[in-house]
Parts: sequence; structure tokens; C-alpha cells
Amino acid sequence: MKRVLVATGGGDCPGLNAVIRAIVYRASIEKDWEVLGSIQSFDGILKDETEVKVLDKDAVRGIHYRGGTIIGTTTKGGPFAWPVKKEDGSYEFEDRSDYMMDKLKELGVEAVISIGGDGSQRISQKLYEKGMNIIGVPKTIDNDLKATDFTFGFQTAVEVATDAVDKLNTTAASHNRILILEVMGRDAGWIALNSALAGGAEVCIIPEIPYDINKVVERIRRRYDKDGRGFANIVIAEGAKPLGGSALAEEYGEIGNENLKLSGAADRLARELKAAGITADIRTTVLGHIQRGGIPCAFDRNLATSFGVKAFEMVLEKQYGQMVAYRNFEVISVPLEEAIGSQKLVEPDSQMIHTAKGVGIAFGD
Repeated sequence: MKRVLVATGGGDCPGLNAVIRAIVYRASIEKDWEVLGSIQSFDGILKDETEVKVLDKDAVRGIHYRGGTIIGTTTKGGPFAWPVKKEDGSYEFEDRSDYMMDKLKELGVEAVISIGGDGSQRISQKLYEKGMNIIGVPKTIDNDLKATDFTFGFQTAVEVATDAVDKLNTTAASHNRILILEVMGRDAGWIALNSALAGGAEVCIIPEIPYDINKVVERIRRRYDKDGRGFANIVIAEGAKPLGGSALAEEYGEIGNENLKLSGAADRLARELKAAGITADIRTTVLGHIQRGGIPCAFDRNLATSFGVKAFEMVLEKQYGQMVAYRNFEVISVPLEEAIGSQKLVEPDSQMIHTAKGVGIAFGD
């Protein structure tokens, strides 16, 4: 029996389970393949006590509409930076990639399918360079991987954010308030842009366009009459920054987590608006992990299923060092090296920005 190992790494995302299910269902057609799931990304292999589970059709039946991932995930550690606690209580990080590859050989694993975002696929590329038979599946709600038109989870996040804009519109109008919605988007403003346009927000602040607070104030004042009646909705990405400034970020303070935690963009904007003379009541809402959880929308389920089937067929064809991608309505494969080469960011002169400005959305530029 041939074996393929599946791992989900990085933040959770709507559609992960649909990918896993599709891999298992497609593998079952071949009869001579068995799918293993590594628990908590590659931790299941890296731990001294191996933690993997056999994924058959019974194990994955009906999981395509469930959020999260049945095999767990993590944003910490990894094969090239495994945290090891020393006697004095401090930690050091060791390269356990050779250990991991030896463990996979012992388990009879012929190939690995790594489902994850930019950071996970950088690890995939390094493992491929060491000789691992590995294939990547792109996953991020930020939709910022340049090699693919869409990543699963993005459309669900946009639906959640748009629903929030819709709900905030009614309360803003009722109370003559300015409501600021902070959505995810560290470097890329795709969620903010799409939800602002779909929800009819007055202002959209994204990382790619540093904002001039005076321009934002100017747009908001047009929403109020001389008696102070009116309202405004603003969508801001967590990685947004003012002209000459930077995004608000801090370290997580967790062992093995090198990512920065972005928070406070909405509150900073509220303070800046008050300081600039805006007298209307301002409230902020941080959507946070609500964008990551829950049931994936139909588009994301279908895209994730297509990715899973394609990934296993790439294993059959030995297309290692490649990543599944979606381009021009086709599911294809691209080199991992290309996939991690650069981010897909919102271009300030793009058609979508032009459309948003055409219906009156201001970006503070």
C-alpha cells in the first residue's frame, strides 16, 4: 500500500476540510493508496511520539461544509525551527528536517501534500530542495498569493465581512454614527476592498494606499448636514497605515511563533478623526477570527475540492515541487518557487479601485 501524508499549516481557514476530503476520495479510486493526516501541521511527524491518523472515506465523510481542519493546524515551530526547552527554562530552535524525512521513510510515505499559506509553502520549498516529494495547496483568506487568482477561504471571509458592513449600516444610520469595521489583511487589502465595495461603505482604508487623515475627514463631513444628521461606514484593513506611518503590530510572545500580531488600526483611526475635529459619535468593531471560522461558502467548497483532487493527481504524476493554482477558471500546477516569489497586492490603479472610486468610495489618497 502506497502512502501520502496530508498536513494543514498556518491559520485555519474555511475550506480546509473540503481539501482533505477531496484528497481522500480521489485517492480511494486508486485502491492501492492510503492517506495519512499529520496532527497539528508537521508537529505530528516532528514530535518524538508520532501523531498521525489514517484518513479513509469514513473519516472524512460530510466534512466538506465544516470549518477548521479535522487534523489541526499551528502557526508555531516547523521542521526548520523546532522549539526545544533547555534545562534553564529557555528555548532554542533546532533543524529537525532530516529527522522528519527519516520518520516519513519509516512510515512508508511516498509523498506529502502541504496545505498552507505563504509561510507554509516556503517550508514546502525548503523541504523539496532537501529531496522531499512534496506538493503545495495554497490556503489564505488574504488572497495574497500571486501564483493563483483565488485561494479558498477568501470568498467566505468577504461574505462574513460584507454581512458585517450591512449590519453596521443600519445602526450607523439610526444613531448618526461613524462606524469603523476592522477586517483582516496584513499586507493585502483584498477583504477590505471587496467588502467595502459590496457593502457600500463610504471609506475603505487598505495597506497598499497609506491614508491622509485630512482626506478621510473631508469625505466624512460630506455625509453630515449642518444639524449633525448623517452617518458613515468605514472599512479598514488591520495592516492599514497613515501617510508616513506604519501598521500597528506587536509580538505574540509565544514560543516558536515569529509572526507579528496586528491590531488597533480601527481605534487609531477613530482617535485621529476625533483629533481632526470630527464631533460625531464614533464606534469601532474588530471582526477578527470570525472571518476564519464557520461554514465555507459554495465557491470555497468547490475550489477547495478542485484543489484536493488536483493535488492527489499531481502525486500520481510525480509533479513534486509544484503547487496547485487557480488561473483563468482552470486548476493548474505552478512551481513552488514561483508561488512564494512575491505577494499579490491591490494595485492602486487597478480596475477594482477605479470602480470603487467611481461609486464614491474614498481611500484617503
